[in-house]
Amino acid sequence: MSELPAPQEETLEGSGKSQTPGQLAWGQLRRNRVAMAAGIVVCLLYLMAIFGEFISPYPVADIRPALYHHPPTPIVWHDAAGHFSLQPYALGMKKDAKDEYVPDPTVRAPIRLFNTGFAYKLLWIVPLRIHLFGTSGDFPFFPLGTDHLGRDVFSRLVVGSQVSLSIGLVAIAITFSIGLLVGGAAGFYGGRVDNVLMRLCEVLQSIPSFYLLIALAGILPTKIPPAVTFLMIIGILSFVGWAGLARVIRGITLSVREREYVEAARALGVSDFKIIVRHLLPSTFTIAIVNATLAIPGFILAEAGLSFLGLGIRDPVPSWGNMLNEARDLEVLTRATWILAPGFLIFITVIAFNTLGDGLRDALDPKLRR
Repeated sequence: MSELPAPQEETLEGSGKSQTPGQLAWGQLRRNRVAMAAGIVVCLLYLMAIFGEFISPYPVADIRPALYHHPPTPIVWHDAAGHFSLQPYALGMKKDAKDEYVPDPTVRAPIRLFNTGFAYKLLWIVPLRIHLFGTSGDFPFFPLGTDHLGRDVFSRLVVGSQVSLSIGLVAIAITFSIGLLVGGAAGFYGGRVDNVLMRLCEVLQSIPSFYLLIALAGILPTKIPPAVTFLMIIGILSFVGWAGLARVIRGITLSVREREYVEAARALGVSDFKIIVRHLLPSTFTIAIVNATLAIPGFILAEAGLSFLGLGIRDPVPSWGNMLNEARDLEVLTRATWILAPGFLIFITVIAFNTLGDGLRDALDPKLRR
């Protein structure tokens, strides 16, 4: 009777070398075009946040009352004589008899890359006066129109991403660290330690974080600095958010703690802390990373909801939530629909993170790689 062939290890394409789990996951993720596209969108969003002042053509606090609710500036690709040009031009706008803005073809200005403008610090360190694009002089160029104070919506949208996107990252970093340690300790020790930590997690999960933030916002003074508000939102979201991750990590740790390499580490006298950090937690990283990726949109939506209600980041510091606050007025919304641009970016960010999280789950789970 012929013997069955021995199972062969998966190899790198064309090399004959066995693949590591990381290479297998990366290969699976690369084949998922939707997840890769979502990852690219997420990277572009964070690049926009990092280089916000460089991309924005105007300061976020630049108020022009005479140009309130100015519509997006039209862009044309022909010169004053009507000939096609590779140089884009921004058309001027004027008010008609109905006090509505209409394009003025006789007034135009070239849109230049690396245009000079207001002074700022690139990456908060290097002082510069060069911006990605803009028009010369005082020609009003508003890619996404202006708000009720005449402030450029595009500039505030780009700079406001620094607040809205960073809250998700900072909050998940704190949540990730606490959840891993607490969940790992509960699963490793079991018994009373497990009972106490899990009951604490259940108590924290029963606290509605959004209403807790609303209650604190009502207690605290209304004129606290934006940095304090930012830290308060991160602290509360992190304080309540780590409990769910800890329960997931605890379940995985319970199944891993009895394996041979953990027993060998105990026999060699390795401390409990090192066993948890070096042997147990690495086994939970794949699930933790997926949970973290899927949790970031929740933090972003929580900040946007609070700022939309006026209980989070307040003017003049821009964030996507407080920029949407103006859309609560139906009359303003029908006249200036471009103020919904922050809502569109929130939608794109949440969809991109959720799609990327699904792709990471499929790539990191060995059962789904085939």
